[in-house]
Amino acid sequence: MTKAQKDNLFQLIKSLSKSEKRQFKLYVGRLGVNTDSKFLNLFNSLDKSNSYDEASILKSGDIKKQQLANVKAHLYKQILISLKLSPSHQNARSQIREQLDFASILYHKGLYKQSLKILEKAKEFAILNEEKNLAYEVVELEKVIESQYITRSISNRADELTIQAKELSALNVIASKLSNLSLQLYSIILKTGYVKNEKENQYIKEYFHNRLPNFEISELGFREKLWLYKAHLWYSFLTQDFLNCYKYASKWVELFYENPLMINSHPVFFLKGNNYLLESLFFIRRKDKFQKILNRLERIIISEGFPSDNNIEALSFLYVNLHKINLYFADGNFDEGLTIIPTIDNELKLFENRIDEHHVMTFYYKFASMYFGSGDNDLCIFYLDKIISNKSLSMREDLLCFSRILNLFAHYEAGYDYHIETLLKSTYKFLLKMNDLHEVQKEMIKFIKSLQNIYPQDIKKAFIALHSKLKTFEDDPYESRAFLYLDIISWLESNIQNKPIGEIIKNKYSTNFTS
Repeated sequence: MTKAQKDNLFQLIKSLSKSEKRQFKLYVGRLGVNTDSKFLNLFNSLDKSNSYDEASILKSGDIKKQQLANVKAHLYKQILISLKLSPSHQNARSQIREQLDFASILYHKGLYKQSLKILEKAKEFAILNEEKNLAYEVVELEKVIESQYITRSISNRADELTIQAKELSALNVIASKLSNLSLQLYSIILKTGYVKNEKENQYIKEYFHNRLPNFEISELGFREKLWLYKAHLWYSFLTQDFLNCYKYASKWVELFYENPLMINSHPVFFLKGNNYLLESLFFIRRKDKFQKILNRLERIIISEGFPSDNNIEALSFLYVNLHKINLYFADGNFDEGLTIIPTIDNELKLFENRIDEHHVMTFYYKFASMYFGSGDNDLCIFYLDKIISNKSLSMREDLLCFSRILNLFAHYEAGYDYHIETLLKSTYKFLLKMNDLHEVQKEMIKFIKSLQNIYPQDIKKAFIALHSKLKTFEDDPYESRAFLYLDIISWLESNIQNKPIGEIIKNKYSTNFTS
């Protein structure tokens, strides 16, 4: 990575929109003394630069080396203050905190009635927006004020606040336990992946149920239900129960539609819920429902009033386009799918600083798989090389594993025999180094190793033998996931039957997933 990408201040400045830059200059220009300040000059310099070059900054002579760190820190802080004041960055949470600050100031000035009036409105707004941690803070400040300034307008005020604090505290505890459980399950997925056998499945089952708090569903609000559905979703993904993934992702998304105010308050959670819903539908091959959900999501994203910032734009691009590609994988319609790749690839460059490299590589793998399915092995190899040759990040082993296997198959299909022997050795070595290999991967290793000793006239027999072995794993709950990354069974059938792989997948989809 370049130095420019590592410098936080430079990244922040480059993330600013034109209106945000204008707002910043108006903000610092409110005092005439700032118009020629070192931090404003540094802002203008970095804004015009294409990369962060410390030597160039010092060469200008405006800032000395020993001053640079302090000037950068001051500029960084001023930009954040300016962004905080911008209406586009105001949300329910920031508004409640602002009201809390105002109430605290009035309280310390002895203006108790005014403080309590602000707190009552802030509390109602916090509860309406499911900001119950902040609502609890409001109640605690109300209790402090009431203990020093006794209002006689409500005789049971003390009891009312005590009950309210107790109810909010109980819901906050449930939400905290559910959010902890959700995060712990997600962490397990990242560390160890999905369950690989019955022993792991039993461990996750006990882990989940032992940490699931007691609750009455009727007493839970939006926030608590959201974390509950998230926890169930991750549990279902871990155990590869895709029907339950669909069930809880649906509950997650419908929760937002039942509470439309929350879509604007928590757009990231709304987008993520739709992402997991589409992922679940893809796994259970419900293309009809998949397309409806994707179309609905696209309409909402471009609708007037849907929140928009750098993060939301990047997530919207990521989720919509990954699932647009998946739409064509569902029934093997690869040729039509190729039409959207150039546009997505070009737009991907616009988000290079906002989408992590792992997701970029996921796009490349999907591009490669699409080209492989359509028979364009050269472009398949082109995108796979971007993944295999990328040494700057540590990606999931499964993506690297199947990228190498698909690369080998693409070279074989393209007839690049002069590369096959080298690729066979490197792929074989890579697979041997992998941790916790599945049986499907072990069979692939044996097959790859045996290819070096198979005569051309015997290759079809080898395909049939491997196909027979892999078919036994197709319905295995712990082995079948490998086929979601690479449909090697359909590839083998296409070679055995001398038919395009897209035709094989379309026939399977028509037979098994359409009424």
